Amino acid sequence: MENMTYQVLARRLRPKNFKEIIGQKTIIKAINNSILSKKIHHSWLFSGIRGIGKTTIARLLAKVLNCTNVLNANPCNNCKNCKEIDQGCFIDFIEVDAASKTKIEDTKELLDNMEYKPIKGKYKVYLIDEIHMLSRYSFNALLKTLEEPKKYVKIILATTDTTKIPKTILSRCLHFNLKSINKRQIIKYLEKILKLEGVIFDKESIIKIAQKSEGSLRDCLNLTEKIIALSNGNINIDNTNKELGLLDKKYIINLFENIINKEPKKLIHILNKVEDKGLNIEYVLTDLLELLYNLSMMKYHPKLWESTFSKKDKKLKNISDLVTFNFIHNCYHKILNAKKTLKFSPDKRIGVEMNLLNLIVS
Repeated sequence: MENMTYQVLARRLRPKNFKEIIGQKTIIKAINNSILSKKIHHSWLFSGIRGIGKTTIARLLAKVLNCTNVLNANPCNNCKNCKEIDQGCFIDFIEVDAASKTKIEDTKELLDNMEYKPIKGKYKVYLIDEIHMLSRYSFNALLKTLEEPKKYVKIILATTDTTKIPKTILSRCLHFNLKSINKRQIIKYLEKILKLEGVIFDKESIIKIAQKSEGSLRDCLNLTEKIIALSNGNINIDNTNKELGLLDKKYIINLFENIINKEPKKLIHILNKVEDKGLNIEYVLTDLLELLYNLSMMKYHPKLWESTFSKKDKKLKNISDLVTFNFIHNCYHKILNAKKTLKFSPDKRIGVEMNLLNLIVS
């Protein structure tokens, strides 16, 4: 029964204050300045890709607005109001998922509720997530409130797509576009978390997870949790590749060696092995692009490559010595173009094979 209380990493590690937010320094500074100067805008809009902290920042803002013991522009997390917001039962914090409340009737009900003053807190805070999902009529109804808000009402909007939000709404909000979290920040964060969790891991696996998460910290934590379960607490490159459906590095290195040495039969043999393992053949092109990038880094900035991406690899170093930067550059652009045109091939295998063979004969 104890396992039933387990919380997933993404929820358990959710930031408790603005200092713990990763990769959004400029936005956090603006929020802190607003709170400390007590010049708090009536409507906020946070936009950006999934899993980078939009809703988390919105909830922290809701907490600090109603916290009874604010500490340096951060919620105390100990007062009754903070605890009730964490538990989702604070009566003056209303969180709405616009994806399931798109109708004008839902919006009117929400706006009618704004007429009533807060019961427990200083402000009534409304968080409307995925605001771009509202209907045109709902946006029109919301516009009036954003123009003439009640003094005790604060509205926080969050979205992954600002293009679907009317400009009349955007112009009435303090708009912050959150950045995707860069790979180095994710790697550093993951290493810290896994050490605290007592999970054994290797650097190459962490790099792969960071790349696969594509700037989303939530995706990163969910992927990590899946790999922890698969590996029984010992993350290595084999189980990481298996879970992510990625190729073993040796296949990519061998493929590139075949391209350099102009050995088409061996190249096709490796592609057959990739298919036999049930892996996505398209990843061959993606991994080759990464290999080419690493080769260029090894040639022109070896210290940065070793410290940031992986430990020194003798085989990769030998390959780097065999090729010129022009060759690397030309291969990179041809493979990049191959990825763009792959959809026009009869199937992905044919597209990948023909483009790699073209590198041999060109």
